[in-house]
Amino acid sequence: QVQLVESGGGLVQAGDSLRLSCAASGRTFSVSAMAWFRQAPGKEREFVSAISRSGGNTLYADSVKGRFTISRDNDKNTVYLQMNSLKPDDTAVYYCATSPLGLPDARAYAYVYWGQGTQVTVSS
Repeated sequence: QVQLVESGGGLVQAGDSLRLSCAASGRTFSVSAMAWFRQAPGKEREFVSAISRSGGNTLYADSVKGRFTISRDNDKNTVYLQMNSLKPDDTAVYYCATSPLGLPDARAYAYVYWGQGTQVTVSS
């Protein structure tokens, strides 16, 4: 089992920045690609960003390209999501997920373990 704990969410104003963190524990040797998804009220969970184990490959949803940056520290088994120029449409619960696959993937079914989520609220 792998446990994931997200942190860093909060209430900010449009244009502000936040940095989310997701720490993995347990059988972390099985963790390869890591990703962030989000779910807004009344909407389906959607892909935000993903990163390969090495950090050399990343994927972003079109809606966050140029504003969000994913990174990871394998020594700390932690993945980060730096979110800049936040918009009210970014309001959602953000979830971290891990996959045993090597390359980042935008499909939710590629991910085995999920965190409980952290709320991000952006006011206009």
